[in-house]
Amino acid sequence: MEAHNASTPLNFTLPPNFGKRPTDLALSVILVLMLFIVMFSLGCTMEFGKIKAHFWKPKGLAIALVAQYGIMPLTAFALGKVFQLNNVEALAILVCGCSPGGNLSNIFSLAMKGDMNLSIVMTTCSTFFALGMMPLLLYVYSRGIYEGDLKDKVPYGGIVISLILVLIPCTIGIFLNAKRPQYARYMVKSGMIIMLLFSVAVAALSAINVGKSIMFVMTPHLLATSSLMPFIGFLLGYMLSALFRLNGRCRRTVSMETGCQNVQLCSTILNVTFPLEVIGPLFFFPLLYMIFQLGEGLLLIALFRCYEKMKPSKDKTKMIYTAATTEETIPGALGNGTHKGKECSPCTA
Repeated sequence: MEAHNASTPLNFTLPPNFGKRPTDLALSVILVLMLFIVMFSLGCTMEFGKIKAHFWKPKGLAIALVAQYGIMPLTAFALGKVFQLNNVEALAILVCGCSPGGNLSNIFSLAMKGDMNLSIVMTTCSTFFALGMMPLLLYVYSRGIYEGDLKDKVPYGGIVISLILVLIPCTIGIFLNAKRPQYARYMVKSGMIIMLLFSVAVAALSAINVGKSIMFVMTPHLLATSSLMPFIGFLLGYMLSALFRLNGRCRRTVSMETGCQNVQLCSTILNVTFPLEVIGPLFFFPLLYMIFQLGEGLLLIALFRCYEKMKPSKDKTKMIYTAATTEETIPGALGNGTHKGKECSPCTA
């Protein structure tokens, strides 16, 4: 691998005592607490029966995993070629593309009125499969870019910890929803409020910790790459799920899960793989990607909410139709007995 990086200024340095300051510790603690509260709140929206249904009929889950491990690594590799990035830049983007999941996708899926059971199952499965898929993808796509062995750089311990931090609070939330459903909705609302407050604190601490250092990574080609990657993930994830005729809720869920990457995992791999004098400001590329995926995700949520307000309500249409045909349907129903509705399988259009 070429050690030269044209985008790295020779005088680039991290802020003094980066990673060891009180603000860094506070940011780490808040992120862990935020993750626990968010996963607990989302668990309160889930049901055991629906989770089991996704495993028994794993069409949606299979399509989602193909999108996560197929679309994003290929997109990252292709963007590196299209923008003719140097080796270090292309590798940083590739590592980000091979780091699926993250918990931001769960929040986006909730805001987009997606299938939360599928979203949490996807996050859990993608994190679990990352133990084997990340080394394979990094080995396949990094050939010709990096001479070393990236398979040894995958932080297996961090992946397992991420899996635990997702499963434990989610399981607690699911049990609460099953045993005390009257409290679950209050937990969801309070969890979202706490999450918003923590988000403000995270943004403020991140700005304090990073300072002006992130400006070094804001070159035109890296800005273009980090803005296109989440957009392509959101778009192709939705198109792939629509191609296989998933329902609207599952399409939105797959879209959010595909476009959102695990930036914490990406940062860990870059930090372990490269010394600062080689990677330079690309150390902050995952943060740049997070900014764009957050902005684009919020824009999609706003557009979806506006669309929902403008479209005619199906419930109102059904009420009008039912009121007009009540005299005809009631005698028929009384004569023929009880009518049983057809159950829909998860993620079926």
